[in-house]
Amino acid sequence: MVNIPNTFLEWPFFDDAHRRMAGELAAWVHTHGAALECEGVSERESVRALARLLGEGGWLRYLLPAALGGPRDKVDVRSLCIARDLLARDSGLADCTFAMQGLGGVPIVLFGTPAQQAEFLPRIASGTCITGFCLSEAEAGSDVAALKTSARRDGDNYVLNGRKTWISNAGVANAYIVFARTGEAPGAKGLSAFVVSADTPGLSVPKSIEVIAPHVIGDVAFEDCRIPASQMLGQPGDGFKVAMATLDVMRSTVGAAALGFARRALAEARAHVKGRHVFGQALAQFQATQMRIADMAIEVDTSALLVYRAAWTKDTLRDRVTLEASMAKLHATEAAQRVIDAAVQLFGGLGVTVGNVAERLYREIRPLRIYEGASEIQKLIIGGQVLGK
Repeated sequence: MVNIPNTFLEWPFFDDAHRRMAGELAAWVHTHGAALECEGVSERESVRALARLLGEGGWLRYLLPAALGGPRDKVDVRSLCIARDLLARDSGLADCTFAMQGLGGVPIVLFGTPAQQAEFLPRIASGTCITGFCLSEAEAGSDVAALKTSARRDGDNYVLNGRKTWISNAGVANAYIVFARTGEAPGAKGLSAFVVSADTPGLSVPKSIEVIAPHVIGDVAFEDCRIPASQMLGQPGDGFKVAMATLDVMRSTVGAAALGFARRALAEARAHVKGRHVFGQALAQFQATQMRIADMAIEVDTSALLVYRAAWTKDTLRDRVTLEASMAKLHATEAAQRVIDAAVQLFGGLGVTVGNVAERLYREIRPLRIYEGASEIQKLIIGGQVLGK
């Protein structure tokens, strides 16, 4: 294992509890390295095993406030970012599993009734209830207002009809956060959110989608899927609010995952160029190599500053961090792509060899520039915020 310094924890964004948590998680990852790799196990089985492992380790408790069993007074975004930063260095699938428990758990923390919280959150935190976040549709990805899945009120129930796509943990999740049109107002204002158990009649997973990095993803369909009205999160018409509040917590953590990938790529490249000799000297002694390593290091630190600035702002200054989170997500994911591409180049032919860490990271980083708001959408958000829209 290459050495990856954690000197960023000396920055004033963090308190001693963050530093202890990072040290304990780093030690835990080192101890459970083989289990995190899930070699010889299918992706579906890996997600289940990783969720249980993260739950047993106590790391999923960081998705909850103290009142609901978590370690801090409220959901602490810096802790979530530290977790994803460290997990992504060793296992993209473990990072994704942690993130999906967050996307499923945070809406229930923020908007769930006491009954919903009691039913789902202990199991989410233990890793025994795997979650999915059903927002995207074939014609409604970035444009949430175009969402067509409907939820029709019928007495004490709602009846769901529609189809979601690009849903992480499709077919593995025990419960889904589902966004559907209830029609209180046009566009995004007419959406509501529900927590739906996977075994509800009328819910199916008709399609799996193969992507370039290990990931369980597919379609989730609803055909006359009847659920109690008590499974709504918040009030009718709160769906967009639920989605945006959740993303305000989780979007910075996408940048943290990208940061973890970039840190690993820099560390692997640094070790390689110091040990690889060409034309009578170490690759690290060439000026061109040193300049490239310098660029990579700058990308890593600027990403870290933006990610942890956004998380600190969310935790300590104000509830909405749309601008800061979008900046962090945009820069960290784009920068990580550049850092990892540079690592592949420094490895030469080895960098495109299956099984090489740089090759794995190259596949794992690419989706992060798309999900939870593509880079182009982040630029629109940032521009709108700066211009005061």
